[in-house]
Amino acid sequence: MSYPELAPARRPAVVTLAVAVLAVMALGAFGYAVAGLTAVGGTVSRFRAAAAGTSADVDQVDAAVALLRGWVVLSAVLSVVAGLLIAGLALGLTGGRRGARVGTWVVAGLGLLLGCCGILALIVQRATPLDFGDDRAAAELVDLVAGAYPSWWIPLTLALSIAQALGYLVVAVLLAMPPANAWFRRRPASPPPHQPPAPQLPYPPPAPPFGYPPPTPPYQPYPPPGASPPYPPR
Repeated sequence: MSYPELAPARRPAVVTLAVAVLAVMALGAFGYAVAGLTAVGGTVSRFRAAAAGTSADVDQVDAAVALLRGWVVLSAVLSVVAGLLIAGLALGLTGGRRGARVGTWVVAGLGLLLGCCGILALIVQRATPLDFGDDRAAAELVDLVAGAYPSWWIPLTLALSIAQALGYLVVAVLLAMPPANAWFRRRPASPPPHQPPAPQLPYPPPAPPFGYPPPTPPYQPYPPPGASPPYPPR
C-alpha cells in the first residue's frame, strides 16, 4: 500500500503567487463594481441631455435609461459575486484545500472564456454598428449610449477584461506546477495515539496524632481469600 509523500508544511512560492494574483483580481472586481455604480448618475444625465435632440419620445428615452441603469447594476452585482468567489478560493488555497484548487481551475476556465468573449463583443460592438431598420429613434439612442459613458469607461472595461483573462491563465498554470502538486497532495499529520489516563492511586490515610495507636485496617473476611483454613479438613 502506497502513501502520498509528505510535503513541507511551508506553502510553496507558486501557491503564494497564485493567491496574490487572485487577491488582486478580487480587488479589481470590487473596484469595477464601485466605479460602475459611481459613474451611472453622470452617464444617465449625459444620455438624457443628448437624447433631447433626437426623434425619440419621452417613453423611449425612459425605457433606454431603465435598461442602462439595469445593465450597470447587474454588472456591479456580478462583479461583487465574482470578487467574493475569487476571495473564497484564495482563502481555500491558503489553507491547502484540494477542493479549492479544483474549483479555482473550473472558475479560471470559465473566467478565461468569458473574458475572451467580452473582449470580442467589445471589438465587434465598436466595429459593427447595429441595424435597427426603420426604427430611427432606437438607432439614435443606441448610438448615444457609448458617448454617454465617461471617456475612461470603455478603456477600463477592455483593460480589465484582458487582465482577467491573463490572470486566470497565470493562476491555472501556477497551480499545476510540481511544487503545488506536491503541496496539495501532502499527507496530513496523523494525530498522536490515544493513551488512557493514568490510574489515580488512593491517598494513604493520615498519620495518627502522637501517642495514639495506628488505625486498624478495614475488616477482612476470615480467613482471607486464598489462605488455608486453620484446621485440617475432615
